[in-house]
Amino acid sequence: MYEPREDSYLLQKFVKKCARGLVLDVGTGSGIQAVAAAEKPGVEKVLAVDIDRKVILQNQKAIDNKKIVFRASDLFSNVKQIFDTIIFNPPYLPSVKVRDITVDGGRKGCEVIERFLADASEHLEPEGSILLLFSSLTKKDKVDEIISDCAFVSELLEERYIGGFETLYVYQIKKSSLLKWLEKNGISGIKKFMKGHRGTIYTGIHNRRKVAIKVQRKDIGVEGTVNREANVLKKLNKKGIGPKIILIASDMIVYEFIKGDFIEKFIEKSLKYKIREVLVEVFRQCFVLDKMKLNKEEMHNPYKHVIVDIHPVMVDFERCKPTVDPKNVTQFCQYIMLLKPVLDKKGFKIDKERLMNLAREYKKRMTERNLQEILSILN
Repeated sequence: MYEPREDSYLLQKFVKKCARGLVLDVGTGSGIQAVAAAEKPGVEKVLAVDIDRKVILQNQKAIDNKKIVFRASDLFSNVKQIFDTIIFNPPYLPSVKVRDITVDGGRKGCEVIERFLADASEHLEPEGSILLLFSSLTKKDKVDEIISDCAFVSELLEERYIGGFETLYVYQIKKSSLLKWLEKNGISGIKKFMKGHRGTIYTGIHNRRKVAIKVQRKDIGVEGTVNREANVLKKLNKKGIGPKIILIASDMIVYEFIKGDFIEKFIEKSLKYKIREVLVEVFRQCFVLDKMKLNKEEMHNPYKHVIVDIHPVMVDFERCKPTVDPKNVTQFCQYIMLLKPVLDKKGFKIDKERLMNLAREYKKRMTERNLQEILSILN
């Protein structure tokens, strides 16, 4: 059992101030936080969990408080309820030679915190809060990043230097407006996936299916790109192009998550007949875009803009815009020329000069017949 120390008493100070409603004390240890919460007016009940069953049995014998229920659980593994306050004084030290689960937070010290925050939201009321304590030995910047990646917002309640090279931090963590909106609309398990040039991508689960959530970045001085993409995708979805839209809000799109390989990797590992099918379908979609007078902009090198599983799907339409001079098919012809060495190894014999001439002819007259002439290059 982890006996109360400086970190325990520092966290206890804020439990006495902030705990309310239904409370969950994760990794309860000695039970100090559970008792502090139970004694606070406005706290209805406390569930105190710990991975160590011996700790639970010991607390059940030693602590007599009708508000507190003790239960064995590895973080949220045996927890079903939703709480107003969640308390966590985690093991937060980087791994040591002799493993001690009361202090070992993983190789970098933040792995347990990361596991906790990944599942915390589904057990927290929309206006609830988390009280989290950790050490500078865990790397504050990394903890801040994990909090942000899970779409939480945080406030530093106290920072206390305790000697040596160590400082303790107490955070109050709440759901961001983005997280609350997504969960209200049936999306759970939100996790940051990547940061793009104009939007930040999160993933989540909607109706048991993985979805992508693109949110407009506010730190780049550019506005409206995600809204523009949403408007384009609505039109393209009717033509069977692009990821299927699930939800749209201001500066945000939720759409199906596209699994598979980027087109170049797909080509490198696939057989000739399948490569031909995919290239023909991409050309077909480019032709549809041309006829709609929309230019995607990236088709001359769409290495991250076409994802292939069974069928190719174009993604990322932030730069797509109306034009009187669309270039999707001709730009994809450029990409085929760029891939000629790879395609030659797969059994294609691309005549670059003929392809260039056909692209010029298509540029003059964007007809189905001229498209078929370009596709004949792939036979």
